Amino acid sequence: MNKIFNIYGTDSHSMTKKLLEESNAINLVPSGGNVALKPNLVVAGTPDNGATTHAGVLSSCIEYFMDNGVKDISVIEGSWVAADTMRAMKRAGYDKVCEKYNVPFFDLKKDKTKTLQTEIGSMEICSRALDAGLLVNLPVLKGHCQTVMTCALKNLKGCLPDREKRRFHSLGLTKPIAALGAVLKTGLIIVDSICGDLDFEEGGNPVQTNRMYLGTDPVMIDSFGCSLMGLDLDDVPYIKLAEKFGAGSTKFSSENIINLNEPEHSAKISRPSGTVAKLIKNVHEDSACSACYASLVRALNVNGRGLRENIYIGQGWKNKTIPDGALGIGNCCKNSSRNVKGCPPSAKDIAEKLRV
Repeated sequence: MNKIFNIYGTDSHSMTKKLLEESNAINLVPSGGNVALKPNLVVAGTPDNGATTHAGVLSSCIEYFMDNGVKDISVIEGSWVAADTMRAMKRAGYDKVCEKYNVPFFDLKKDKTKTLQTEIGSMEICSRALDAGLLVNLPVLKGHCQTVMTCALKNLKGCLPDREKRRFHSLGLTKPIAALGAVLKTGLIIVDSICGDLDFEEGGNPVQTNRMYLGTDPVMIDSFGCSLMGLDLDDVPYIKLAEKFGAGSTKFSSENIINLNEPEHSAKISRPSGTVAKLIKNVHEDSACSACYASLVRALNVNGRGLRENIYIGQGWKNKTIPDGALGIGNCCKNSSRNVKGCPPSAKDIAEKLRV
């Protein structure tokens, strides 16, 4: 599968179900094989803070694979070095999901490990991740203070013991992340991009994107994620390096993207506080959809901090006058003298326009 299935909405359970059904994900499970679900539980926080995978993603995956005859399903994860995995899983609501479906949760901090040879030498990896018949990677697309972006490839770091996580940081993250992605194979990736954080792995500045997407190539998934965040591949060096190491391909085009629906227009976009509020101080929004609005916020974060020009966005501007010279975002504002086309436009296209 070299396709990416893309869906918009706010219900993580139903969105995940649609992605799984449309992609025929059951065909990826080896005969008689088990399924291990690996979410992002970096810290103890609620998903709406922009750091952790929504519980609905897990519940939908469990239902889907159970309904298709898979008997052995588990949830596996190890939070970052400073965090308690079990506290994080309860905070995210995973304890209720696991109890409802009678599915075990394994803290990988306590797991046995196997040593594999990689492009950077030997590496300890948790056995439950390596032994999975189908390892399902469930990352959150979000910013990161050290690697700029984190998604499919970096989420695999949770499949390491804490001592290996510490070593990754001592080695600078880029090479170890790429090397890990080449030896720890994930057969399926479902990205939770409903409200990933703008800057930080641990959340705090969520951006309501209302999007999820599915694929099987972690390098392609991360490359697509870069475009959604307004980033160039050179901004996130481990992606190209992972391609070099054989983890996947950075190549994708519109032909690879299968859109299962269109983004819904929102009657009201909430006015966030903190970093996001500063970024949008010159934005004139009228009934913008969250997907379009999120692309703008991410583009401003990459290439628009301190920008003073007026920006217009939202379907409410279709029949209104937009001042000459102002930048209009998306097809709803195509009547502006300067416009970024798309429904929604990508953050990368908006960022490029902001440079002019």
